[in-house]
Amino acid sequence: MSGAAGVPLRVVLTGSEGYLGPLVAERLLEDGHWVQGIDTGFYADTWLGRGPRRRPAVLRADVRDLDVDDLRGADAVVHLAELSNDPLGQMARDVTEEINHQGTVRLAELARKADVPRFVHMSSCSVYGVAADDVVDETSPTNPQTAYAECKLAVENDVGAMADDVFAPTFLRNATAYGMSPRLRVDLVVNNLVAVAHTRGVIAMTSDGTPWRPLVHGADIARAIGAVLTQPLDRVRGEVVNVGSDADNHRVRDIAEAVAEAYPGCEVTFGDLGGDTRSYRVSFAKLGRLLPGFACEWDIRRGIAELRDAFTAVGFDETAFGSRHFTRLAQIEHLRATGQLDDDLRWTTT
Repeated sequence: MSGAAGVPLRVVLTGSEGYLGPLVAERLLEDGHWVQGIDTGFYADTWLGRGPRRRPAVLRADVRDLDVDDLRGADAVVHLAELSNDPLGQMARDVTEEINHQGTVRLAELARKADVPRFVHMSSCSVYGVAADDVVDETSPTNPQTAYAECKLAVENDVGAMADDVFAPTFLRNATAYGMSPRLRVDLVVNNLVAVAHTRGVIAMTSDGTPWRPLVHGADIARAIGAVLTQPLDRVRGEVVNVGSDADNHRVRDIAEAVAEAYPGCEVTFGDLGGDTRSYRVSFAKLGRLLPGFACEWDIRRGIAELRDAFTAVGFDETAFGSRHFTRLAQIEHLRATGQLDDDLRWTTT
């Protein structure tokens, strides 16, 4: 099946047990698709709150080790399994290149060999970096500031060049994600600020909070993926599209103040400009044109309330916040320090 509206697909979902993976898997299963998860298990012991209502079967494997037979018979590959943030990418630049760029290109090549027509890749609005224009869109110059963003752009270029009559890659430049997930991350700006307010009652920012960030709830990313899979191949072949909402472009200081509003009595203080120079506002107009009828359902205030209520329900405290489980860099450093991962981020034990 090549897929169309209302037609179930066989979907291979890499990174099915990361932050977005459970949300994407649940959405695709609820949409009626068959889903095969693939995940190497870096975050297998990180879990918070209830699990999703529906979960796929998971093949425990490193995407660098997959072969054609792992993808054969699928109608789509949805690829989430990359090292997932800037600090981790800076810590291990060579491995980030191996996994996020070379590994993704290899996966796309395997998908073509396996006659999989759809390949949906999670790119990032971080490719815009420091934007000179007031608002950037998919036609604007890119200015990646980190290894993570550089790899996203390289994948767009290299896998985009593979598009032909039988292979349709699509690249979703997601805004910065937020919101609750069973595989929670507190190293994302909205989630982090809610966790700080919830556990400490004070938000003391080291920066002045002036940079702009586009934001999107993980559930809306999952919905966008589902919507891409309903489109005719010719509509999404080779397309790069920003995923988010114009209304969810915010200055970091405004995010902090919105979090404080959800926690009466929480004081917010700001520091100097700081070292992170990334600042960009993003247009999401193309998203509505490419996916007719699609619009994000969440905004940060609703997402903040969701996180606050979830943290209250599970007793999320300072110990949980400070643990390695919900910060990607800390979890990987733990696995390396305990000898479970080698320097190439491959498992040393089975």
